[in-house]
Amino acid sequence: MKLNKYINNISGLQISQLIRFVTLFLIGVIFTKTELTITDIGAYEKLLFIASAVSFFWISGLTQSFLPLYGNNKTFNKARAINNEKSPEFFNAFLLIAFLSVLSFFFVLIFKTYLSQLFNNSEPIKHFNLLLIYILISNPSYFITYFYLLKNKPKKIIQYSFVSFSLQLLFVALPSVLGYSIEYCLWGLILISALRIIWLLLFLKRYAKFVISYKFIHEHIHLAYPLILSSLLSGSAKYIDGFLVSYYYDSAKFAIFQYGAREFPLVVILANAFSNAMIPEFSGKINLSSSLRMIKNKSKQFMHFLFPVTIILLFISIWLYPIIFNENFVQSAYIFNIYLLLIVSRMVFPQTILIGLKRSKIILTGSFLEIIINITLSILFINLWGLIGVAIATVVAYFFEKLLLVYLVYKKLNILPTHYIPVKLHFIYSFITFLAYFIVIYYL
Repeated sequence: MKLNKYINNISGLQISQLIRFVTLFLIGVIFTKTELTITDIGAYEKLLFIASAVSFFWISGLTQSFLPLYGNNKTFNKARAINNEKSPEFFNAFLLIAFLSVLSFFFVLIFKTYLSQLFNNSEPIKHFNLLLIYILISNPSYFITYFYLLKNKPKKIIQYSFVSFSLQLLFVALPSVLGYSIEYCLWGLILISALRIIWLLLFLKRYAKFVISYKFIHEHIHLAYPLILSSLLSGSAKYIDGFLVSYYYDSAKFAIFQYGAREFPLVVILANAFSNAMIPEFSGKINLSSSLRMIKNKSKQFMHFLFPVTIILLFISIWLYPIIFNENFVQSAYIFNIYLLLIVSRMVFPQTILIGLKRSKIILTGSFLEIIINITLSILFINLWGLIGVAIATVVAYFFEKLLLVYLVYKKLNILPTHYIPVKLHFIYSFITFLAYFIVIYYL
């Protein structure tokens, strides 16, 4: 088929992320069209928020560190991976993520009261037991798409994502359509998580060698811990924002913020999937110049498509939000417009180079400074401008981090920004995007 030539690891991962986004987006839209109240939706969002807050950083760190390790580590023979033999790396990565899932489960269980104070104004967290089950079984399956990526099976990535997220849409949204409470939607989320675990076990049975290697686990952790700390610091911005909003406002306002505090999905999907798919290309520095050119050329393609679409969204989002959701979420559009500006940071990929070359500690420096800026500005701006101020602080902090990483890539690796960034094109599009934002704010 003609489409086959367009299906590769990068496009497969991007399609997977797109399917995931469409599913979550449709669930959110369906919720707003049913009998669920905005408070019910806020409670659901808050549970997912807590589950993500205790796991996002180590999932991200383990995933990004595993990509350059597969087939290029000090523990196992590289020839084994090339010859397509069963991989002990897969099994040991699974053990590590399963172990941390259990730790997250007990962390939430032990600090239940403290989490209630942080995220629920000292009120008991509704459906807490369902939250615990979800935390325990949802995280390991996150690796499935990346396992298929490393096995060079992009069609499997797409097949898995289509089946998995179609079932999630059915199991989670259908109860609300039939008039059932949000509790049944949460049970649907748990059911699809359990099915994903079964899929993961079947993958491991076929492709993994069940050998425990403490040496490889140590090597994995050694490469992962700076990325875990970096993800904890940089990614914490989102959760600190959520905490501040939940501290200052009720569940209804929290839902309004969460529905607005979302980047343009195509930007996140294309950028993140491309970045992760490119990481193995830098392993061993064999084709460094070629990999840098690939990033630069692909960045140009992304910019020519994503910046114009972002600018259009800036002008129409205020009208779209009440149509797609309902009138209660008009304020979310103003927050969303600010998050659209994150495209300026997303279209630059110094982190891909650093992770691929196993220089993950450099990223930690940028993340540490970013979180300091974000916390400081968020506390200041929420008192000045409310929910919108929190979003502005996030954009400023992300922008600073990318600038710093670009500088450190040049300073530490002697790689000029022009080698992997279409600098002039990026500047022009960024200027037009900010100009469009201010036109919308001050004139429309």
